[in-house]
Amino acid sequence: METILTLLIFFPAVAALFGYAIDRENIRIYGITIAAIEFVFSLVLWIGYDSSVGGYQFLEHMPIAPQFGINYDLGIDGISLFLIILSTFMTLISLIGLTITENVKNLIVSILFLEMTMVGVFAALDVILFYLFWELSLVPMLYIIGAWGGNLRIYAAIKFFLYTFAGSLIMLVGILYAAYLYKEGMGEWSFSIPNWQEFRFPLSAQMWLFAAFFIGFAIKVPMFPFHTWLPYAHGQAPTIGSVILAAVLLKMGTYGFVRFSLPMFPDASVYFITPIAILSLIMIVYTAMVAYAQEDMKQVIAYSSISHMGVIMLGVFAMNSEGISGSLFLMISHGIVSGALFMLVGVIYDRRHTKLMKEFGGLAAVMPKYATIFGIMLMASVGLPLTIGFVGEFLSLMGFYKVSPIMTIIGGTSIILGAVYMLTLFKKSFFGPLTNKANENLKDLTTQEMFALVPLTALVVILGIYPNPLLKPIDKSVKEMIIKMDEKAISPKTKELFMKVNSVGKDR
Repeated sequence: METILTLLIFFPAVAALFGYAIDRENIRIYGITIAAIEFVFSLVLWIGYDSSVGGYQFLEHMPIAPQFGINYDLGIDGISLFLIILSTFMTLISLIGLTITENVKNLIVSILFLEMTMVGVFAALDVILFYLFWELSLVPMLYIIGAWGGNLRIYAAIKFFLYTFAGSLIMLVGILYAAYLYKEGMGEWSFSIPNWQEFRFPLSAQMWLFAAFFIGFAIKVPMFPFHTWLPYAHGQAPTIGSVILAAVLLKMGTYGFVRFSLPMFPDASVYFITPIAILSLIMIVYTAMVAYAQEDMKQVIAYSSISHMGVIMLGVFAMNSEGISGSLFLMISHGIVSGALFMLVGVIYDRRHTKLMKEFGGLAAVMPKYATIFGIMLMASVGLPLTIGFVGEFLSLMGFYKVSPIMTIIGGTSIILGAVYMLTLFKKSFFGPLTNKANENLKDLTTQEMFALVPLTALVVILGIYPNPLLKPIDKSVKEMIIKMDEKAISPKTKELFMKVNSVGKDR
């Protein structure tokens, strides 16, 4: 267990290199086997995790350039544990459901390399190490979209890369400035995330640092007005690319806010609550309305992802355990549900080579198993009680209600608007008469597709009814983080807000 995080990070990458020696007929089985082993490793990590402790566990340290404070530091807490498990699980599911046959060896190798970067981002406790994994994740996804995407794949891939890379460069400037301030204050260089979380950055510097990190994270989320790359990326990406992009890569941005912005710059985080909440509300309402106007099933789900990420952002900046824990749970639930929805769209696209709703209608009669799973995922997407989507949305909005009841009410329209565009999609595609003869003999879900979709459906129901196994360790780490934020706060307004919205400070 001393090096399990290193094993989790580099096992898929090393296996990917050996994958080049596997013949084309067996590469898919090889990829699924490697992803399954990686998923088992992540479950071992969960079994060995002590949920009664909120701090970092499974720590690994190796000096790289100690004179500059750069080290190979790894560790996890309740905030990152389940995001790692989500990464390994969705990689496995996406490979099980993979239907691409063209140049499949390079695709599977790219997916395994991408898995390394995703796990690395969530396990890194050194800022430079985090940044390396953050940047490396762009390369395989750029290749996946550009090589296996639709007609506009090159445009979509380049737009995705330029947006996220530009944000990362601005974040790099913030990283270097933060390291300089730490050296000035402590007398030595350090890029340790725990050290930066303990260090009290000057109030004026917090504003600039928050802005630099905000741009990098906001583009990845993506927040309005940086969101325009996502519909193109989803629209042109192959199904497996859309699944991993929606399920995991978007969560890197919201994870960055929780890991960096809140604990390192608490005063700036409080100062910018209102503008960030306004941008989040625009994400929720505007993109939901755009989703309703779409005729392409995949674009509906793409814009709905942006809307749901707006709810996550409200929870992150609630500054209390309910909101932040709810947002982290919503990251996981959104990863499962959106990943499943993109996979379901891929199923019908493989059969009809179209995603336009007007081409369908009456599918429930022809593909009952497909319609049933689609309906369950749709209900989870709109936050129906007893589904996984309800838990995170409810906690996120409940947490932010303590900050602003009015904004929370506006944010709550996400449930109503989500129901409108998702039920419209379901009605147009699955109900009514079967008017298109091309749909009369469509094959229902195959065994391979059932193996990919049934586990996701089971999680949607099980974690909707009993979310405590995830919420308990998440909440423990979040409460510990909030206590440290309260202790580090400089501005009286920050202290006042913490006392208003959070019982942790009062209990102390």
